Order: sequence, then structure tokens, then C-alpha cells
Amino acid sequence: MSDTPPVILCIDDDLDILSFLQIVLESEGYAFRGAASAEEGLQVYKAESPDLVIVDLMMEEVDAGTGFVKEIQLLGNTAPVFMLSSIGDNLSMTTDYTALGLAGVFQKPLAKEYLLTVLRTKLAETVEN
Repeated sequence: MSDTPPVILCIDDDLDILSFLQIVLESEGYAFRGAASAEEGLQVYKAESPDLVIVDLMMEEVDAGTGFVKEIQLLGNTAPVFMLSSIGDNLSMTTDYTALGLAGVFQKPLAKEYLLTVLRTKLAETVEN
């Protein structure tokens, strides 16, 4: 097993959300990488090859998050991707997020313990495979 912490890329145009994610993830020993737009996130993704991605659904454009997900799928992404949305519960009920290549959807506002539990589980599954 590697001694390097998992790299988690978080993309959201709300800097408060990015700050929250950075504090929570780094306090748990994860390597945080942040981006404030889908375009910036794509650049960081290419440079970092993150172990997991959390991307906001609606940023500079309404569907910027899904556009980002499609872009990284074209690049052969194998990292779990979670969509972050203020309409998360509704998105889960009305959209087959697995068809988008997503591992799941997080509802804003984020609950710290739920977020960490899901991430630990998903990253453990990734290491096992």
C-alpha cells in the first residue's frame, strides 16, 4: 500500500464550499486539489490524475459539471466521480447518475461525517480493485 495520501480534486465555483472541503479533507489526511471552474478543474485533473473527483453540477454554466464529467470520460478516467449539487436529492431521484459515469451525488449543504464515510468506502473499494 502506498504512503502517499489519496488525491481528491474538488471543483466548485463557491469558494466557501472549496474551503470547507479543503479543511475537512486535509484534516483527514487526504491531498486536496481545488478548482473554481470546470475548465480549471480539467487542467488540474490532467496534471494530478486524482484518485477521486467531486464536481459541482452548476458552476459558470448550468451543465458545467456534467460537461466536465464527459470530458474526463473521454480521457479514460477511472477515478470515482461524485456530483455536488443543491438539487442532489432531486437529481438522484430523477436521473440515473450511473449513466453519467458518476459514483454518486452529494447534496449541499454537505454533512461532514456522511461525506467522509462515503469517500473512505469508495477509496477503499478503488484500492481493492
